[in-house]
Amino acid sequence: MLIMQLAPSLHRIGNEIVAAYLVEAPDGVTVIDAGLAGQWTELVAELEAMGRTLDDVRGVVLTHGDGDHIGFAERLRREHAVPVHVHEADAARARGEVSSRPAWGRMRIGATASFLWYALRKNGLRTTPLSEVVTVRDGEVLDLPGSPEIIGLPGHSPGSIAIHVPSVDAVFVGDGLTTRHVLTGVEGPQPAPFTDDPAEALASLRRISGLGAAWVLPGHGAPWHGGVERAVAEVERAAAASGA
Repeated sequence: MLIMQLAPSLHRIGNEIVAAYLVEAPDGVTVIDAGLAGQWTELVAELEAMGRTLDDVRGVVLTHGDGDHIGFAERLRREHAVPVHVHEADAARARGEVSSRPAWGRMRIGATASFLWYALRKNGLRTTPLSEVVTVRDGEVLDLPGSPEIIGLPGHSPGSIAIHVPSVDAVFVGDGLTTRHVLTGVEGPQPAPFTDDPAEALASLRRISGLGAAWVLPGHGAPWHGGVERAVAEVERAAAASGA
């Protein structure tokens, strides 16, 4: 079990294959993304290490509605009455009403097998869709610990968002970019796989490039602490080098 405090009030659960994050404030905890269903035990353990419990979780904010980001969200909602927020354009996706099957693209056998095996071990094939969601829009600042600000980041999915939390100097990007390609194992900021519209996803990153946040926190890959501007520049270089 891998748990991690990145900075005061900023925590990660999971690993570089699939990660979710916790933002702590005096009024409770906000969970950013819900990883895989089997990461529930890591959520509980990290909260305990923080001196918190599930009763301190005030809300979940999803960067988008894909299965490897909604994992334990419905359990939190159903068992602990925690509201789950998702962009209105991905609400149906999070509820399991629609899905997308973009091309997988290039792969390396070892990295792809590690991704699939980890997802299998963490109940990634048994994800429970959301029964209810709270929809959000671009520009909203949510009444949750850390006052997360919603920034539309369409491309990976229609309702992909970035979540800016100035109190922890971080922007959470979901699959708006990755720092470790789950299908190839290549590290460093780059476009994420399984993206509905790669060109739109790349263009959307300009919306976060001026935030000034030090932390850029993706759903897959190592936490990035080199600043959002540099991360976006590296993604653009990687895309150009690959011909994307």
